[in-house]
Amino acid sequence: MSRIIEVDPENPDVGKLREAAEVIKNGGLVVFPTETVYGLGANAFDEEACRKIFIAKGRPQDNPLIVHISSMEMLEDVAAEVPKNALKFIEKLWPGPLTVILRKKDRIPGVVTAGLETVAVRMPSHPVARKLIELSQVPIAAPSANLSGKPSPTRFEHVLEDMNGRADVLIDGGETPFGIESTIIDFTKNPPVILRPGPLTAEQLSEIGKVEIHESARGRISLERPPSPGMKYRHYAPQKPLILVENLKKMDEVIESHPNCVIVCPKESASRYRGRKVITMGSLKNEYSIAHELFSTLRRADEEEGDVIIVEGFPEKGILFSVMNRLRKAASEVIT
Repeated sequence: MSRIIEVDPENPDVGKLREAAEVIKNGGLVVFPTETVYGLGANAFDEEACRKIFIAKGRPQDNPLIVHISSMEMLEDVAAEVPKNALKFIEKLWPGPLTVILRKKDRIPGVVTAGLETVAVRMPSHPVARKLIELSQVPIAAPSANLSGKPSPTRFEHVLEDMNGRADVLIDGGETPFGIESTIIDFTKNPPVILRPGPLTAEQLSEIGKVEIHESARGRISLERPPSPGMKYRHYAPQKPLILVENLKKMDEVIESHPNCVIVCPKESASRYRGRKVITMGSLKNEYSIAHELFSTLRRADEEEGDVIIVEGFPEKGILFSVMNRLRKAASEVIT
C-alpha cells in the first residue's frame, strides 16, 4: 500500500510535502496533482528512479516523459538552449499548462526522453506541484498517474484505483482544475509546432506568435518515434469499446446496432436519448467543462452496465479540438 498524504490544494502543508520531497530525493515515486491531471513523478536526473515510472504504469519505453520544473534556473539545468521564440511563449504562459520541447542537456538520462536529443519541459501552476518540485530541489519527470492506456486521473479516487501500491506516496489534492493534459509545442522547429493540443488552444497561442499544428495533433494518426507523449499509442481508453460518432446523422443507426450501450454527450443533447443510459459530459455553453469532465466521464461510463460506450463528437475548434484528440486516441472505432 502507498502512503497517502492529504493536502489543501491552494495552501498545502509544507511539512507534509517535505516528506514527499524526501521520497523523490531518495529515488522513490510520488503521485501529485497538477492543474492538468495527476502526475506520477520521480527525480528527472535519476535514471533508475525514472525507470520505475515505466514499470508502475506499464508504459512503453519509447514514450517520452515530461520534466516538471519550479523555476527558470531549473530550466537551465534541463535544456541546452531556449530559443527566443520559446521564451516569448514561456514568459506569457508559465507557470501553466504549456509544455515546450527543447534541446536537452546531457544530465537528463535517455530513459526520460526515449533516447531523443530533445526534452519536454513545463512549469506547472498548481501550488502542490510547484512546492513539491521546489522542496525536492530537482526537476521531476512525470507522466499522468494512470495505468498506461487508461483515462488520465483527474480525481484522487482515480489515483487510488490505478496507483495504490505502485508508488511510494500518493498526494491527495482534490480534483484537478483543467482535467486535460498540457499543450505541447516543439520549439526545435521553426515555426514551432503543436504536437499535442491541450488547455491552451491553437487560437490562443497564435495571438502570441506563429505556430503550426502537427498532422498527428488531430488524433487520427500515430508516429513510430514520437517526440512527445500522446503521439503513438492508444491512450485515455476505457476498458469497454468506445465508438466515437463524428457524423451525428449516423448516431441513431449506431445506437440501433448496439442496443446495450452507454451514451456520452453534452447536457444539451441528453433529451435526444430518452430511455437510454446517458452520461452527460459538460455543456456546450462552457466548452472547458467538457474537457474538465472528459476523463472522469469515461471512467464512470466503464462502471455502468453496457457493452459499449458511444460518444458524440464535437466540432474541432478551441478546447474541443483538444477533446477530439483525446477521444480519437481512446476510440476503438470512429464513425465519420
